[in-house]
Amino acid sequence: MPGVSLPRKELFDIPEGVIYLDGNSLGVLPKGAAERAGHVIREEWGKELIRAWNTAEWMALPQKVGDRIAGLIGAPAGSVATGDTLSIKVYQALAAALQMRPDRRVILSDNRNFPTDLYMAEGLIDTIGKGHELRTPAPEDVAAAITEDVAVVMLTQIDYRSGRKYDMAEITRLVHEAGAVMIWDLAHSAGALPVDLEGCGAEFAVGCTYKYLNGGPGAPAFIYVRPDLATQIEPALSGWLGHDAPFAMELNYRPAVSTERMRVGTPSVVQLSILDTALDVWDGVDLVDLRAASLRLSERFIAEVEARCPLLKLATPRDPKIRGSQVSFSFEHGYAAMQALIESGVIGDFRSPDIMRFGFTPLYIDEEDVVAAAKIMEDVLGNELWRDPKYHVKSRVT
Repeated sequence: MPGVSLPRKELFDIPEGVIYLDGNSLGVLPKGAAERAGHVIREEWGKELIRAWNTAEWMALPQKVGDRIAGLIGAPAGSVATGDTLSIKVYQALAAALQMRPDRRVILSDNRNFPTDLYMAEGLIDTIGKGHELRTPAPEDVAAAITEDVAVVMLTQIDYRSGRKYDMAEITRLVHEAGAVMIWDLAHSAGALPVDLEGCGAEFAVGCTYKYLNGGPGAPAFIYVRPDLATQIEPALSGWLGHDAPFAMELNYRPAVSTERMRVGTPSVVQLSILDTALDVWDGVDLVDLRAASLRLSERFIAEVEARCPLLKLATPRDPKIRGSQVSFSFEHGYAAMQALIESGVIGDFRSPDIMRFGFTPLYIDEEDVVAAAKIMEDVLGNELWRDPKYHVKSRVT
């Protein structure tokens, strides 16, 4: 299918008067998604009831959606299982990786990784009780820390605060040279830039679908397993839906002879259906073109903001080759400034301790949006609108 031009704003329901620069945290509602959810609820569940597992092919949804995601992360069909949450998928990948290197006791990550990845590693270490250690050097020191006592390296390709990007191919090469297993967290990569899991040879990858893939709040996660490992790994969470024949109701667990063994519980049919429809917006999109558009937008944004808002300090790598699809600035009063921006119609988000974070999603953002957002930022920062006490009241979600 030939490539399509960007942006594709007509495929999204974007609220009037809003410049949405937070697709790196929660994507915009794609048109048709609400209707698909309504159809599933009214027609499939409402009229077919339990028959819909067969008549509406609910049971096939996880694999169908997994194959569509595979096409966006450089993975072959059949290698991606969907369902559950990203935290659960991190746990599954880590547990499987440690089983593959039983004589090694080190999990290597970095001290900028998203907290849930580190929390799940700590929990797994405590659960199995075999004396494993979690090491978290600074990102710039990770390569040197990949030593022969490391069992698994677990990294998020794009840093959630700064947008710094790891070289996936090079890091994976170093991991394999050291005899370790590689897990990539693609939470800020899938749908943001081209990914080549098959080419780099990583054993596992995990990710969520509510950011750049626009699957909606609570959308199911995914896990990639390299095809040659799919029938070798032993699932730590041996759920009913990961069984080779769930409806045989066998007393003992027998894993599916595919990546489907990484499924755990009953699929979230409504949310998977929404995600299935959300993925339609990617039809015909060339990820190389998407990446080029993303960099154009972020470069323009950096230039505009630095010219208009001298109080902000760029916290994202200036070199576009090592940057994801977001731009972050540090500011002592970043939380309050972001709240003022949001009320003024520019939606980004804040990450502790002082990061104002902006995501660039070329599917529905263009240069006009970027310039307009920078002008509003100039007003908020230049006129110190953020000093209003109401902007300093911390919400539960920042």
